[in-house]
Amino acid sequence: MKEKNSPSAVVSETNSPETSHSSMQEAVQRHWQGVVKRRSFLKGLGIAGATLSASALLGTEGNAQTTRSTANLSKGDAALLRFAAAAELIEADLWQQYNELGGVQGGNPAYMGALSNLDGDMPQYISDNTDDELSHAAFLNAYLISKGEEPVDLDPFRNLPSSQATGAKNKGRLTNLLKLNVDLSWYTRYRSARNPDFGAKLKGPFTIENQPAIPLNDTDTPPNQPQPVPPANAQESRMQAIANTAGFHFAFIEQGGASLYPTLLFKATDPEVLRILVSIGGVEIDHFGLWHDKAGNAVNQPLAGVTDPVTGLTFPDLNARNSELDQTNAP
Repeated sequence: MKEKNSPSAVVSETNSPETSHSSMQEAVQRHWQGVVKRRSFLKGLGIAGATLSASALLGTEGNAQTTRSTANLSKGDAALLRFAAAAELIEADLWQQYNELGGVQGGNPAYMGALSNLDGDMPQYISDNTDDELSHAAFLNAYLISKGEEPVDLDPFRNLPSSQATGAKNKGRLTNLLKLNVDLSWYTRYRSARNPDFGAKLKGPFTIENQPAIPLNDTDTPPNQPQPVPPANAQESRMQAIANTAGFHFAFIEQGGASLYPTLLFKATDPEVLRILVSIGGVEIDHFGLWHDKAGNAVNQPLAGVTDPVTGLTFPDLNARNSELDQTNAP
């Protein structure tokens, strides 16, 4: 990832006393446009966050816009944006780990092959999602700075270890993808007639516990390892189970954002803050819909039935249950 694409790079550029408001807008605009060009899977979908420019959100036209862009935020609105920025930095940390190993320029061929068994465009989707989360964090922090507020910095908490597999960068992480419990209740939550708001307890169609979503080391990813469908041996099954776990975790990550922004926006008082939350929230909702669809390919034929020989986790054939709550192609 180029340095100019990181949230910290945008923050450091705009945090200088000599940096004017206009130059800050230009820096964010350059970053924003770069992300829009890369966001191939959002083209034509009409998602506000994919097409709305940074200058439109920050406000650059007329005296009213200038006054609004230099006015202080209320404590509540600033807190909303800080919370969102922290969430985006955490999401970005997750996606950067996936992108290093399995993105379009990822460094682990066996992992990329197993992910591509879920969808041939998986590496591109991973890279695009990573760019989105980086841009969201950078934009939110830059906007906070433009209002005289402190940006969110989680770098002191990057203390968790990285994967040791080929392709992973050896640096501290905010999040752990090496041993995951993935809440799969989202799989049935939006299909069930029962309502969690009225106390319904919904469970996922199966359980993922203590499972890696990225290879731990090169024992999981021997050189030149093929990834046929279905896997032909224990080594290939191990890698496919890791990739399947990632597929379900992708949707779990993004359902958090899809739920977060609609909740936050109802608490905003500044129309400009409202526009920001609506715009980013639309992208998060689209992410969730995309990953929900891809995860279903792990529990559908011909890939269903894969078992991790190390952890014992099996990805069942959910369509064999003949249940609308479980079928893999339900919206």
